Amino acid sequence: MSAPLSLRSVMRGARRAAAVVVGLCALLGAVRLIAPATDVAGEPPGVRRQLAFLRAELDAGAGDEAQALFPEGYFFLHALYGLAWVELGHRLPAERETALREARWALARLDGPAGRAPFDPSLDPPFGVFYRGWSNWLLGGVLSLQPEERRDETERRRFTEESAELARAFDAAGTPFLESYPGQAWPVDSAVAIASLRLHDTLLTGTEGHGNTVARWLDEVRKRLDPRTGLIPHAVDAETGEPQGVARGSSQSLILRFLVDIDPAFAAAQYARFRELYLATPLGLGPAVREYPHGMDGPADVDSGPLPLGVSLSATAVALGTAQVHGDATLAGALANYGELAGLPIGTPSTKRYAFGLLPIGDAFLAWSKTARPWISPPPAAPHPVVGPGWRMPLLALLALIGLAPWLPAIGRAARRRAARRRAVRSSSAPA
Repeated sequence: MSAPLSLRSVMRGARRAAAVVVGLCALLGAVRLIAPATDVAGEPPGVRRQLAFLRAELDAGAGDEAQALFPEGYFFLHALYGLAWVELGHRLPAERETALREARWALARLDGPAGRAPFDPSLDPPFGVFYRGWSNWLLGGVLSLQPEERRDETERRRFTEESAELARAFDAAGTPFLESYPGQAWPVDSAVAIASLRLHDTLLTGTEGHGNTVARWLDEVRKRLDPRTGLIPHAVDAETGEPQGVARGSSQSLILRFLVDIDPAFAAAQYARFRELYLATPLGLGPAVREYPHGMDGPADVDSGPLPLGVSLSATAVALGTAQVHGDATLAGALANYGELAGLPIGTPSTKRYAFGLLPIGDAFLAWSKTARPWISPPPAAPHPVVGPGWRMPLLALLALIGLAPWLPAIGRAARRRAARRRAVRSSSAPA
């Protein structure tokens, strides 16, 4: 016995509604692939709404939740939130007071017990170069938002003292890479600290500079490049600074974000090499950054995250900002558009979050990357291979297929009905 007509109608209507929803989702995905997702000078689309989401999450304890995922989770989430506001404050003068307030709030959280908890006060400098470098960079960002004649004297004095202590630790060390934890050193952490010394010398020109420290650091780094890639290594021996293992995408994308503010020419050469060895298009679906150079695979860890097809999602997100500070606009735009599709953003009138808001640290990295720009001096104008619009075509074709798939049975039935009518017409018109 056939189903009642009303039930068949309901089922047919439900299928059509589902097909419409799938088609609209595919269309939205296509729009996200094409619509501009970055902005060189103004506010990148959606960043303020991302920051509103992050502030609400931080107030609800997201820092503690991030700390349970990896050792610097609380610190990183607050630091990146503050740094993204600094970047936005420089882009939008009307938002500068808000940016200053929020950056100071983030810095105060880093100064508190929860911010310092993972770090060892017995290191040189106390709490290690990771903690001191990122904190000093954010402190410099806070000062940079203030007019020179009205800078807070307490913050100015602290930046001078913190920078001097970092410089002293670098000058006293037998390696350019200071410890972040006892017996453990990662070059990226020292790069952030050295960039903060360059920022000090740029902002506070009337104080003792640290140019000699920076110059020595660069000389020593060039002696310790990873021999397999020619890049600054991922990890090193804490006593000698000699490379341990190959350079990796997750740390290179961060190092090169800061190296441009330390030595733009050296950074440009390193960036070109990084782009050559780590940029990939897995399965031909868009640009992404590998964790290990082409031709080499390795294990995933807390820095890289999962490595589908060798790609590090964290390195790819950070590389968006790295490309932007190096003037690689077409790559930055492509990475941003790819993120708008693959990141599954959800927006409301006041907030925006990626991956359903399950990992706010990812939102923080994206907000910081989208607002990226050099703080000290622009990089030298260097040609970069253009990422043309063709990278979108396989993804657009896939979205078109997804959007059409639910309609294929109905299209097939309609085609069969038309064919049947044509046969009937031919049969009725045939001579007896």
